[in-house]
Amino acid sequence: MDTSRLVFCGLAGIFFAGRTLLAGVPSPNPVVSTPPVYVADFSHSNDPMPPGVLAWDETSKAVDVPDGQDKVQFVFSFTNIASAVEKAWNTNVATLARVRAVTNSFLWRQKVSFATNFTTVTNTGWATNTTPISVTIGTVQPSCHCTTAQLPPLPWTLAPGTNGQIHLTVDIVPGQAGTQFKTVKVSTDKGSVTLVLRVNLLPPVIPTLSEEERARDLAAATVDRQAVFRGDCAKCHVKNVTGKYGLPLYQAVCAICHDATNRAAVVPDLHSLKTPTSAEFWHTWITSGKPGSLMPAFASAQGGPLNDMQIATLVSYLNATIPSHVPAPAPPLTNAPTGVLRRFFGGPDSHVPPPPVTNAPALPLIAQPDANGSPVPPPPPANAPAK
Repeated sequence: MDTSRLVFCGLAGIFFAGRTLLAGVPSPNPVVSTPPVYVADFSHSNDPMPPGVLAWDETSKAVDVPDGQDKVQFVFSFTNIASAVEKAWNTNVATLARVRAVTNSFLWRQKVSFATNFTTVTNTGWATNTTPISVTIGTVQPSCHCTTAQLPPLPWTLAPGTNGQIHLTVDIVPGQAGTQFKTVKVSTDKGSVTLVLRVNLLPPVIPTLSEEERARDLAAATVDRQAVFRGDCAKCHVKNVTGKYGLPLYQAVCAICHDATNRAAVVPDLHSLKTPTSAEFWHTWITSGKPGSLMPAFASAQGGPLNDMQIATLVSYLNATIPSHVPAPAPPLTNAPTGVLRRFFGGPDSHVPPPPVTNAPALPLIAQPDANGSPVPPPPPANAPAK
């Protein structure tokens, strides 16, 4: 027994001594553990994004842009609510053991026995496990070059439950009007969603003048019709014309006077003129105005603020949107016999026959045969000289 104990203690001492010595020797191949890395799969990035991935504040927004503003900002906020759902069919089998003690007494003796019952219970069903997951934004693609996005570096991975924002800037091209729509496609590893940007370009605001201001401006324009392009008047008549054409230009330089709510009595309503209008009519009035009236000359060559291209687009807009309400008079016909040209061109009295032609040379008559078939010479003309 003593020898066995000595051998056991010796082996134990050798083991612990070797372990202590080896503990100070570094391992030639150390094992380094790193956290798992999430790798996005963009194979379904073009598919529509299903519900329950990103919760957006809105996917369509509208902004009103005052006249003269060159940029507009949009901000779309969202939260990552994506989760992975795993389902598994589980079968649970449980065995229940029931032990019962039974005591039997007979005279002075007692006997205790045990009765054991075994029952097997089987449960089956689907087990659902929901785990929050990350979402990675791969690309953000605006529909046109005038829309830019301000984002973190892409791909942008959003941890479960985190929030994010996409800032978008739309450049406003001078001279545009009305409502514009832009789209931005956001592609992720869980599908894509399209954001809609509605830009409402507001027309220029026509200032409201007091009676004293209106009387002062009318007096200045009566003396010099080009005065509207100088001084305080230039803030309304010159400031907002740069880079504008067509409708926006009309709103900036024409509607400010002709469509004003308190339009002066001497300023006509362009939509109900009593004179015939045409492209030449509009071009003359815009370019040169009318001396002796309040209508200034808008051509830059005559001291106005508009170049030739702006005048051409304004003439085209007015001629197309404000048709003439008075028919133009028909041009007079000169140096033509009565009824001839009108009959040829379908004039109002084309039914009038042309006048007889006088002093025309007599045409030779064709000889007619007699009863025997011999030609009979034609009778001489009434005024023919005697032979």
